[in-house]
Amino acid sequence: MLSPDSGFMRSLNGLVDGIWLNVLMLLTSIPIITIGATLAAGHDTARRTLRGEGHLTKTYMRSFRNNFLQSTTIWLCFGPTLVAIAYTWATWRILPLLIAQFTVSILWAIGFEWAWALQARFSNPVGRTLINAFVFGISHAGTTLMLLIIDVAFAALLVCSWLYMPQGLFLLVILGYGSLLMLHVPLLERALAEYTTTGHSPTSPEGRR
Repeated sequence: MLSPDSGFMRSLNGLVDGIWLNVLMLLTSIPIITIGATLAAGHDTARRTLRGEGHLTKTYMRSFRNNFLQSTTIWLCFGPTLVAIAYTWATWRILPLLIAQFTVSILWAIGFEWAWALQARFSNPVGRTLINAFVFGISHAGTTLMLLIIDVAFAALLVCSWLYMPQGLFLLVILGYGSLLMLHVPLLERALAEYTTTGHSPTSPEGRR
């Protein structure tokens, strides 16, 4: 069981990597404007770590630098939109607009789940990355649903811990989104496999990282 190649030790190493990745992501998200670069670097680092490539911290910092400009631009699309969506849900009580609110919220979630992985995985202009995020998110609806379930389940745990067991909140924050990415990446890589192996498709980016 304690062999480095055992399932237990691989799982333990993955958990430790996920926690450290989450710590790095928390630190680099403090300015808020850098959240986009943080998410792209997190996806890239999680993918490379699971494949046994490089040193986690060095990989993360290099990816953060390389993705900074484009990821920040993408975040400037998603961040303010999230604030606007949250504002409408908190203040609007207009029944005819509920369908529009649900639609916009769902589209935002779909794009958000895919944009950072595509930014980290492929070389593309920002506009094409955003378009591809929605195309892949909708065309791979099963993968998108699983990603959303993982994130919603974790968010529900955070809320429940906050309300009923505050002493567990610190552990959940430490595990955080970095650990979730360790679960996201295999799902995303499976969905993107045909594009990363052939290097082209009608909707996928032409350049790979």
